[in-house]
Amino acid sequence: MHKKIYQLAYVVVFAALLTSCKKKFDDYYARPANLADPIYKQLTDNGKFTSFVSLIDKAGYKQTLASAGYWTIFAPTDSAFTADTDYAAFIKGRGFNATADVDSTTAQMIVQYLLVFNGFEKDRINDYQSNLGWVPDNAFKRRTAYYTGFYNDTSYTGTAYKAVASNRNNNSSNTGYYIFADNGNKYIPCFTSEYFAAQGIPVADYNYFYPNSTFSGFNIANAKVTKKDIPAENGVIHIIDKVVTPAKSIDQYLRNKPEYSLFRSLLEQFMVLFIKNTDATHRYQVLNGGTQDVMVKVYSNLLAFSPNNENFFKLQDNDAQKDGWTMFVPTNDSLSKYINTVVLQQYPSINSLPISIIADLINAHMWQSTVWPSKFNSSYNFLGEPAKMNPATDIIDKKVLSNGMFYGTKKVNEPNVFSTVYGKAYLDPRYSLMTRLLDMEIKSTITNPNVKYTLFMMSDAVLAAKGYSYNAGSNGWVFGTTTNDSNRLNLLRMLYSGVIETPNNELANIGQTGFSGIIGSYGGEYIKYNGNQVITAGTAERGLTVRIDSVRKVLNGQVVYINDLMYFPYQLIGNNLSTLGTPATSEFNYFWNYLKNSTLFNTTTSEITGITAGSFYTVFVPKNSAVVQAINDGLLPGTAGVPNYTPTLTADKLKVENFINYHILDKRTVIANGNDIGSYPSLLKNTAGDPVTFSILYPGGIFELGDGYGRKARLVTAQSNNLSNRTVIHLIDNYLKY
Repeated sequence: MHKKIYQLAYVVVFAALLTSCKKKFDDYYARPANLADPIYKQLTDNGKFTSFVSLIDKAGYKQTLASAGYWTIFAPTDSAFTADTDYAAFIKGRGFNATADVDSTTAQMIVQYLLVFNGFEKDRINDYQSNLGWVPDNAFKRRTAYYTGFYNDTSYTGTAYKAVASNRNNNSSNTGYYIFADNGNKYIPCFTSEYFAAQGIPVADYNYFYPNSTFSGFNIANAKVTKKDIPAENGVIHIIDKVVTPAKSIDQYLRNKPEYSLFRSLLEQFMVLFIKNTDATHRYQVLNGGTQDVMVKVYSNLLAFSPNNENFFKLQDNDAQKDGWTMFVPTNDSLSKYINTVVLQQYPSINSLPISIIADLINAHMWQSTVWPSKFNSSYNFLGEPAKMNPATDIIDKKVLSNGMFYGTKKVNEPNVFSTVYGKAYLDPRYSLMTRLLDMEIKSTITNPNVKYTLFMMSDAVLAAKGYSYNAGSNGWVFGTTTNDSNRLNLLRMLYSGVIETPNNELANIGQTGFSGIIGSYGGEYIKYNGNQVITAGTAERGLTVRIDSVRKVLNGQVVYINDLMYFPYQLIGNNLSTLGTPATSEFNYFWNYLKNSTLFNTTTSEITGITAGSFYTVFVPKNSAVVQAINDGLLPGTAGVPNYTPTLTADKLKVENFINYHILDKRTVIANGNDIGSYPSLLKNTAGDPVTFSILYPGGIFELGDGYGRKARLVTAQSNNLSNRTVIHLIDNYLKY
């Protein structure tokens, strides 16, 4: 009996202890009295969010927003629903006249787009979440809970697909354009005065996109935040005065805009593939049943970006918070006119264009960055060019979309590769080989619209007639039956002889009767022109007459159509001096005779010691009377002004060597164009092995050479400017003393 009483007592005591412990446990872990209610309860209790709450219920988000979590929600009031014409148009476009009528899918779209992952107060919402930490005032977008998922699409040829969007930019191997675990969530724009100030963006840029909204310092798309930073147990609430509906991606926006259908057709026909994805197909079939395949809509890796990619570059997880794509799209009439008058001048149809031309036309309208209206001139597209648009007069449509900015334009953003001298080769199939050569090195140079050039054209027909071709299979240049890299180098040398920088329109009258002269080329060699003829050292050597057929003006200069190649010479400088100096009556005769009999000259090969193949030189040849004066002054062997071309004394031979070397300018070709002023090295070396120099000056605007002893020499113009192998040979009226 006592044992039972004791047992009962123990039970009572233990129960009391348990009750006491549970109370302390509940008290310790109980919901704090000062903790704000969850988002859903606050919206419901407030009474001014009945429309939005009804959408939350219909979307199936009641439990999500009533329980644990960490969200930012942009909550439109009932008055926002009744007054927002954009919202009314949105639901009407989906077949509903009132909020009460919308289906669960539409409700999900609205609620999810207004729901942002993580809780952000206003002071943090414009900070960028980088991999290394927060970057203040560097973000204007936040990732939402909404994504498109599976949708219906149709290829350019009319094939219907169940599709998903790419969620990465395509790469050169056509892989990595889709990550199955990434839903491609959309972003909602969040504009603050702090962000605009930090980025140097005027508030006018906001009003440019949202002319019917007022910027308050904190706006979500077109809506003002009327009350910010309301704490909730599971996040932060910001009250807005409009219903911000899901923004389309650039791809989605273009899909239903017939005024841009021509531009979109270029994308869809030439830059899009639908590629089956096994994982997406399996998910779709599990969720919806059936056997339908799911295709990823993949944009070409030739493009600046994939217009359906919501993730920006994804180099960091959140980089789409701070940047996005931009696309300028011309209307059908403006684009059609441009294609027909510019792009198709030499091609019969769009389908006949090389894919690179189509890609360049599209990429001229694509930016891998956010282009704000105030920064058109300082934001550069995929081709490295600014927007050549006036935001006030050329833009007819502007949108902040989920993955970037969109501008509808009434003009084409003409790419420099079309409008400059390069374009005359690039857009003409008859100059495909020339284009290939230009692409190797100087494309970026001659497509600069701010530097003027004259470009001499080399047609495929002329190249073929001269024995040149290109083997795409071996990626080799062919001359006759031989394929080697020397052929490529030879072609480049000829090409570069025909690339002339003309900043002051020096060749504006080329091809006209009476217009003649000499000018330097990109390759460093000089060419001459006279009326409708152009002369190089190589064409003169071959006895060719290269005729100018026509000249066409372009944005940064002009192109000159010729009937032959601008050959380079194979003969050496010694050969050309022989031609000039052999005639007994030639003013070059005395200098030539000293040279050919000197220890510097190889009579078998015509090589001159000290002159290296491939280098540039200028030879200044004193006329005969100047040579006689040099003899009389003791600088050359001879007596009483009579030359001794074959001295036997070593000292006399050295005089000849020194005299000749001092009249050859080393590693530089100059003419009397005012470009070269100063002290320059000759081939002559002093006892220390350093080059002995002479000066080039222009007193009174006249070209003049000067030595270290006060002697001056000027060009005998009528007999100067003789072209040689990377060299120009001049006749001068005096000798230079070394």
